[in-house]
Amino acid sequence: MASNPPSPAAAPAKFSLWGKLAFGAGDIGPGMTANLLSFSFLIFLTTAAGLSPVAAGSVLAIGRIWDAFNDPFIGYLSDKTRTRWGRRYPWIVLGAIPFGVTFFLTWVVPDWGDTARFWYYVVMSLLFQVFYTVVNLPYTTLTAELTKDYDERTELTAFRLGSSLFGAIAALGLGLVITQVIADQRQQYLVLGGICAVLSVLPLLWCVWGTYPYAVQRNALQPADTDEAALPFLQQIKVVFSNRAFVFVVGIYLFAWLALQMTASIIPFYATFWMGLDSYFLAALLVQGTAIVMMVVVNYLSRRLGKQEVFYIGIGTWIIAQIALFFVQPGQVAALYLLCIVISFGVATAYVVPWAMLPDVIELDEIKTGQRREGIFYAFMTLLQKVGLALGLFLVSLALQFSGFVSEAAQQSDSALLAIRIFIGPVPMVLLAMSVLLTRFYPITRQMHQEMLLKLAERDRNQEPHDPHDSNG
Repeated sequence: MASNPPSPAAAPAKFSLWGKLAFGAGDIGPGMTANLLSFSFLIFLTTAAGLSPVAAGSVLAIGRIWDAFNDPFIGYLSDKTRTRWGRRYPWIVLGAIPFGVTFFLTWVVPDWGDTARFWYYVVMSLLFQVFYTVVNLPYTTLTAELTKDYDERTELTAFRLGSSLFGAIAALGLGLVITQVIADQRQQYLVLGGICAVLSVLPLLWCVWGTYPYAVQRNALQPADTDEAALPFLQQIKVVFSNRAFVFVVGIYLFAWLALQMTASIIPFYATFWMGLDSYFLAALLVQGTAIVMMVVVNYLSRRLGKQEVFYIGIGTWIIAQIALFFVQPGQVAALYLLCIVISFGVATAYVVPWAMLPDVIELDEIKTGQRREGIFYAFMTLLQKVGLALGLFLVSLALQFSGFVSEAAQQSDSALLAIRIFIGPVPMVLLAMSVLLTRFYPITRQMHQEMLLKLAERDRNQEPHDPHDSNG
């Protein structure tokens, strides 16, 4: 009787390997689609679709201005959603197919005039970003809802972002194969977009099916009763940005992600026009392919050393490799590929650490306000990911335009080549250094997080007598 074991509800089962894989699968599609946009969309718009570099950059900028309203709004709506299946899962299921369809339409080249074609890509970009947010934002929010364990969150984040990298690599690998088989450039992108659209939808459904039982067991489908409804939307945003730890995470992630997206967008031009290679896919695959292995290392080091310490190591290594790319000369292909592998360690760090910090920030906010607003916090992180992508690509497009880059030319001017080298070396190096500097002042350590969990547990215990179910007792 008194020696009976505790109820399983008091100690929910840890995620199995299958559960972790299912959770991670939710980021395969977003990783696949976002990666193709990062590496190939600028070249596609300029060479296959016939837009100027500035027009192509404008397509991206307009889409991200829209995201400034789209992401927080959908995050707010998902926080307020109440269904028998929870807050997040219905958004993922209903948005999955439109997400794939709009991605495919992004790679169609309509036989229209330049102006009409420009606006076609603006509209497709807007629609795709809406459905990207509809599936990805509720999915990423699940990290904080499915577990409160410090290390399990880091592990789930590693599985999620490892799956994202897997999707990214698969897209690049498919691109490499398709370019070998299909000669016409427009057909290459159309076929690649169609295959990736299908492959992006299916893992989202696997994620829902594989993680839903854990959400049921851990009572994560619905939020705890709070007075969240009394807090207006604009005031929620104010509270989010008054969270000092969140502001640091925002800065850390923005600078690191901007450096990553800028590097991804310029690698095709660097490999093709500076190094003289026939294809940029191998260099891209080395950066992202080995990053999957490096994420295991980052996860291990994070457990041993802490999130901030591993960030210093990973980003510091990346800075050295990034500036070295500026000095690599045409023909030094082995040096290029070696540096790409080294950079992958920094890329893995930039993927894992900021996202693993975010759930801790949400709990700090809960301690201060008594409310959980995962959707709002994750919305702004996702927004910054897209802003980093847009800003990086737009700056690169401006540099190409004003340095005299000519998309039809096999050889570029010295000024265009210098612009390409600056944007693969010194510019990302400065951004990464800023990210490291902000990490130095990030306030939530492992010890502080443990103290936060104790405060939350104590508050929950103090609130138990007020449970309406207990009051009848």
